[in-house]
Amino acid sequence: MSVYLVSICEITNFSEALSEYADISAKLIEEHGGQYVVRGPVNKVVEGNLLDGKTAIIAKFPNKECIDNFWASEEYQSTKHKRDGTGVYDIGIFEGID
Repeated sequence: MSVYLVSICEITNFSEALSEYADISAKLIEEHGGQYVVRGPVNKVVEGNLLDGKTAIIAKFPNKECIDNFWASEEYQSTKHKRDGTGVYDIGIFEGID
């Protein structure tokens, strides 16, 4: 069953370190069998205000083991600090319905 990593981000300080984090994360997601489904700012808020000014990142992984291996990998854990001080990140893992 597919599993999704969902990040809702309020980026307040786009920095070179955040750009490096994004590049490294993209490489690691791919190496762990994942692919981006959504990666960018909200185009239009149609209801509510939670998503106003936010960026959404959704990556699809083939199974829970792949996403867990990505998240726990030494490479990812050692690069997470690059987003420190750049915004607020709410991140969760969701099971797909396939």
